[in-house]
Amino acid sequence: ELRPAPTFEYLLRAIVYQQLNGKAARTIHERVLALLPKKPRPSALLALTDEALRGAGLSHSKTLSVRDLAERAAAGRLPTRARLERMDDEAVIDALCEVRGIGRWSAEMLLMFNLGRPDVLPVGDFGVRQGFGLLMGRRTPPTPLALERRAARWRPYRSVASWYMWRAVDLARAAAAGK
Repeated sequence: ELRPAPTFEYLLRAIVYQQLNGKAARTIHERVLALLPKKPRPSALLALTDEALRGAGLSHSKTLSVRDLAERAAAGRLPTRARLERMDDEAVIDALCEVRGIGRWSAEMLLMFNLGRPDVLPVGDFGVRQGFGLLMGRRTPPTPLALERRAARWRPYRSVASWYMWRAVDLARAAAAGK
């Protein structure tokens, strides 16, 4: 069984992976982790120079974001996993969005994939909306509001519905590629 990552490690990975393809993101993430102890600690990241982080492949903006994350974690201002587990979804999202570089989508992914919350619907995720459009036989994806209204009936398992919508997109892409 996989153990969920601590909040700091999960969000560090989320920041590194943002707006990059999987292979490039993985390479940069591995380089950043190579600069840190086996168990990444905020204090170890803060001890690194900006040049070292940039040398690992982080942009200036991502360097600022991972430093903000580490500063908050080191100061006890980043909720621990145990604390997040006791918070409701919107409180988790609000707390995590205070970190530079972490938006609603990243917080929703943490809720779904790290905390295992069953009722998260990331309506801002284009893949979820696109998958819904495919499953409903529509040419265009719904707006976030239209999806949210339609998905109300899927409570309390909207995370599962999201996984199916992502899978629908994967299958459509594979079919289009002739696989």
